[in-house]
Amino acid sequence: MTTSNLGISPRQQAVSASLTRSKTTNSDKPGPISQYFGSLTFDLAKMREKLPKESYQNLIKTLEQGKKLNRDSADAIATSIKEWAVAQGATHFCHWFQPMTGLTAEKHDSFITIQYSNHSELKVIEHFSGSQLIQGEPDASSFPSGGMRSTFEARGYTAWDPSSPIFIVEEENTKTLCIPTVFFGYHGQALDNKTPLLRSVESLSTQACELLKLIGDVDVKKVSATLGCEQEYFLVDKNFVALRPDVIMSGRTLLGAASTRGQQLEDHYFGSIPGRVKAYMQDVETELYKLGIPVKTRHNEVAPSQFELAPIFEDANIASDHNTISMEVLKRVALKHGLVCLLHEKPFAGINGSGKHNNWSMSNDKGENLLEPGTTPHQNIRFLMVLSVILKAVHKHSAALRASIATPGNDHRLGANEAPPAIISVFLGQTLSKILNDMEAGKLEEATPAAIIDLGVARLPEVARDNTDRNRTSPFAFTGNKFEFRAVGSSSNVSVPASFLNAAVAQEFKEASARLKTLLQQKESRDEAVMELVRQLVVETKDVRFDGNGYSDEWKKEAQKRGLPILANTAAALPVLKDDTVTSFLVEQKVLSKEEIESRFHIMVERYNKTLEIEAYSLFEMVTNQVIPVVEKQLSSLYVTQEGIQSKGLKSQYSTRVSTLENTFEALLESVKTLEFKIEKINGLGEEEKMQFISSEIIPAMEAVRSASDKSELLVADELWPIPKYREMLFSIGLS
Repeated sequence: MTTSNLGISPRQQAVSASLTRSKTTNSDKPGPISQYFGSLTFDLAKMREKLPKESYQNLIKTLEQGKKLNRDSADAIATSIKEWAVAQGATHFCHWFQPMTGLTAEKHDSFITIQYSNHSELKVIEHFSGSQLIQGEPDASSFPSGGMRSTFEARGYTAWDPSSPIFIVEEENTKTLCIPTVFFGYHGQALDNKTPLLRSVESLSTQACELLKLIGDVDVKKVSATLGCEQEYFLVDKNFVALRPDVIMSGRTLLGAASTRGQQLEDHYFGSIPGRVKAYMQDVETELYKLGIPVKTRHNEVAPSQFELAPIFEDANIASDHNTISMEVLKRVALKHGLVCLLHEKPFAGINGSGKHNNWSMSNDKGENLLEPGTTPHQNIRFLMVLSVILKAVHKHSAALRASIATPGNDHRLGANEAPPAIISVFLGQTLSKILNDMEAGKLEEATPAAIIDLGVARLPEVARDNTDRNRTSPFAFTGNKFEFRAVGSSSNVSVPASFLNAAVAQEFKEASARLKTLLQQKESRDEAVMELVRQLVVETKDVRFDGNGYSDEWKKEAQKRGLPILANTAAALPVLKDDTVTSFLVEQKVLSKEEIESRFHIMVERYNKTLEIEAYSLFEMVTNQVIPVVEKQLSSLYVTQEGIQSKGLKSQYSTRVSTLENTFEALLESVKTLEFKIEKINGLGEEEKMQFISSEIIPAMEAVRSASDKSELLVADELWPIPKYREMLFSIGLS
């Protein structure tokens, strides 16, 4: 964007454009949601309708029993998928997967193949075979493996995950059939985030079923992890983003003085949704409904220009795929509305960041939520047993869970403006906390008679759905019939923390089963043995339970006394993945091998370093090319004015204004020089050494540059400042 003939700056043009833009109309109005929900997915209902009976039954056996599809069934399924996709207008297909870097990956192939007749006449037909459906072979050499294979070993394989619905993505004038797949190396190593999640789901089911059978649920065959991901995001007019190299390069603002108005009026949360945003949300939801994604909620979030969408609970694997698709749709549709969707955890300093609250629970094959307090003695015993196992998992494996959510973006968010702290703890609320505290102290007999059920072996308060307020400062909070893993960042692939959480709980189910078998030999009844194990686990996990203010300094001191891991940032959190005692549960539950854990550590370290290097170079470039020149221009103007004032012999405080800007400019130049010096020292460092150097040296240097730059912004004439300001980016969206 260049300066116009009217003499206004590119920034002023961007402001004008954002306020005078034409309204975007929703062109696609397909009618009631129920009539088109899932229209772009080839799910089991469509397969049952279109497949030969035998092929469909073989597919169900694959899903339920893990049996391999025979070739005839695979070809029949592929043919049905192709016919459906082509009828929908799809021309290409791809194996859609989730590599360890980036969000998703895909390579498109057209459906066409060539046939020759007896007279050598060429004929083009659409063709899609079972082998093309089940397995692909993208070049894996460009995807980091964390040292699991040499760079020259290019082979990687994708394999269809039949448990996740196939779908069609509509973009511009194209329609592409996407086949959810896992991605693995030549020797079977998981090169993606989906494979560990599928492994963890299976492990959780196996271990949970064993314990549930011991406590009396003898007919349980499967336990599923369920997930609902609340996705927070920011929307910014793309005219402003075009003038912000930092947002383009890193997804967040690396500098920018706070607006006089932020979120202090507390008037944005759940407020009236701006018309422009509502039109955008409607388009997003229409796309998601077609893709079979059950989006339920949309609303304004706390910070200006911040919003949220949330779906209905689903199977964890499908929920993970759907959240990943949702993130892509959010970004793609925003551009159609002249907006940019920012999924970074902290796009704007000083106001709320964005999380992805993972609402996690478990259900059995009867559809019963295992974290739903019941109405019978057995249901309440089961609830308390499952609850205590989860407490044990979070307490024992909190360091690994912390590492699973460690990203540079989340470092800016955790512990600030309503985000939970980096210390992993569990919030249960007053009702449950009292029950567990009474169990620990042996005071259950003191409960009100009306709230007691007699189990014959213990007097237990009836467990009701918790009605206390949610604790927004808790990273892992019980919210009635589920746990809300609030510490997950908005840009994260939920497969990673979900895999770690499932594996941790699976491991403690296994440990609990072993302990219960011993107690069953010692106690007179099963219920007595179960309640004794629950009591033991309650005592053992007391340190991880905290219902207070997670932001307070007192909690940090208390957490340290309790022995909870204090891992303040990514550079502190990632090294725990090198400790075999911390990660052994992942290996034992066969979610990740030792080699796969090591590879992820190296990739996460490398990702951290590259992200911060990009940010440091971008900040240096912006300040050098944009901020320093306008400060110099402002100073030159002030000097001329100062000379004029002095020549007339006028007394003025003008010299104070000049000296203030001079001092700020000097601090800016010095901070930029320091940053440049520290950036140069990065070269030659090993990856782990570089991560620690960036954390301890580069980040503070960047903060010093930003501080001086932001002070300069407040001292430079508004018409000179070239970079869109916070007030413009955060508030213009509601005015257009």
